[in-house]
Amino acid sequence: MRYSKQREAVYEAVRGTKCHPDAEWVYTCVRKRIPDISLGTVYRNLRQLADEKKLLTLETEKKTLHFDADLSPHMHFICNRCGAISDLFLQSDLGDRLSQQGYTVDSEKTVLYGLCPTCACLHSHPKNSI
Repeated sequence: MRYSKQREAVYEAVRGTKCHPDAEWVYTCVRKRIPDISLGTVYRNLRQLADEKKLLTLETEKKTLHFDADLSPHMHFICNRCGAISDLFLQSDLGDRLSQQGYTVDSEKTVLYGLCPTCACLHSHPKNSI
């Protein structure tokens, strides 16, 4: 893929944050550097970067696509209530176990869904209970 200042700006926006942004967030960030960039250009470049395996994609339960430039081995947890996305740097031996059973594992992406600690606490202690 040939060089593009738009693609570089999109990539740098995602690399420069730990918040797992969606396309709208990236668009707002990149417009500060390239005011005439379109939302379509941001979407297209995010898709190309994901296809090139330079970004991970994470889909929320609400079908919103988020992006992560941290390609180190880790899992993600997405809160179904508040939408927070957390990195989980936990060891997984699933790939090794599958390899022992004859599977060839090229990559692994684990996304867990549920309630984050804050939302779980609010859920177990509702304000209206006496």
